[in-house]
Amino acid sequence: MKLIKKYNSISLIIRIICGLIIGIILGLLFKNLQVVPLLGNLFVNALKAIAPILVFVLVVSALAQGNNKLDSRFGLVIALYMISTLLASLFAVVASFIFPQTLILAETATAEAVPTGVGEVLKNLLLNMVSNPLRAISEGNYIGILFWAVTFGLAAKNLANETTKKMMSDFADIISMLVRWIINLAPFGIMGLVYSNVATNGLSIFKDYGSLLLLLVGCMLAVALIVDPLIAGIVLRRNPYPLVFRCLKESGVTAFFTRSSAANIPVNMELCEKLGLDRDMYAVSIPLGATINMDGAAITIAVMSIAAANTMGISVSLPTALILAIIATLAACGSSGVAGGSLLLIPMACSLFGVDANVAMQVVAVGFIIGVVQDSVETALNSSGDVMFAATAEYAKWKKDGKDLPKFLGGNMETDV
Repeated sequence: MKLIKKYNSISLIIRIICGLIIGIILGLLFKNLQVVPLLGNLFVNALKAIAPILVFVLVVSALAQGNNKLDSRFGLVIALYMISTLLASLFAVVASFIFPQTLILAETATAEAVPTGVGEVLKNLLLNMVSNPLRAISEGNYIGILFWAVTFGLAAKNLANETTKKMMSDFADIISMLVRWIINLAPFGIMGLVYSNVATNGLSIFKDYGSLLLLLVGCMLAVALIVDPLIAGIVLRRNPYPLVFRCLKESGVTAFFTRSSAANIPVNMELCEKLGLDRDMYAVSIPLGATINMDGAAITIAVMSIAAANTMGISVSLPTALILAIIATLAACGSSGVAGGSLLLIPMACSLFGVDANVAMQVVAVGFIIGVVQDSVETALNSSGDVMFAATAEYAKWKKDGKDLPKFLGGNMETDV
């Protein structure tokens, strides 16, 4: 018990950094350890298993309590998510024109069923919305989870008695406690994930695809450190960087290693609580953000599609590129919140330039090769943005109502910083 107390007394971020360093050292020195990568798989699988249940019970519980909390903040959150994703795709298109890329295509690529147009993406979203609720939870289909959670919550609000509502609230608290326990073990999970990446890939990935990776990562960092903070700063009329860096540190770091926005939902829920946000609000906006706030996915789709066109010698006009930015935005909203979820939407965007489907799937294969870096940075951008924009909408409402902002944003409210 003393050891556990000592472990818990150390900052989680410091523990994660220690796990990261140990994972790198072990990955460089020992290539065939079995237990260490198992720790990473256990951590990610535990997060993926608990996240759908957490989202469902929190949304149902929040709506069942009868609090009408989805006010103007919710509309602002959705607007921020969509504006950010559109600006990210536009930024990626412009950067691709300034720094044009070509690809070294793989010999073969694994063909999978991919959407052929935006209409099919939207159709799939609607079908996922009304999928079997138990299947939605078991498969991590967050559109379906949100739809049925809202439906159950509204029904419970009108029909359930106070005892039932209290039971729902208690169950939500129990699941939240389980999530805290899992997140507390993040240093061991990240050690395992880092070990797997270093032992398997080393630094060879930078040799053949360094220029492409540099463009992708550069665009994502620019959006994370310039574009998104600019949006938040305009809305809050405050220096947004304390909030930006807080979200990158406590959400982005974990998302970088799990490579799954869906798996990072519990981490984001925990951070929202620390930031003092309304639980009824973030219980809906965070899982929604894991579905539609996809800056990194939009960047990946745009950059890889233009690189495919350049490789095939296809000239991309500016109007076509602008259409690509819109398509990338819509397609990104339809990408799954799992590792590599955005890559399977590249063929749809490539079809805009007339790139052959077989070539497009080879581009997807390249995406999986560089995904160990690209997808990690993409997920960190996506997931940290979920919290940042949820907090931005919440704090904007506080400011409008004359309520104190947190101290790290120049206000007087105490938060768990």
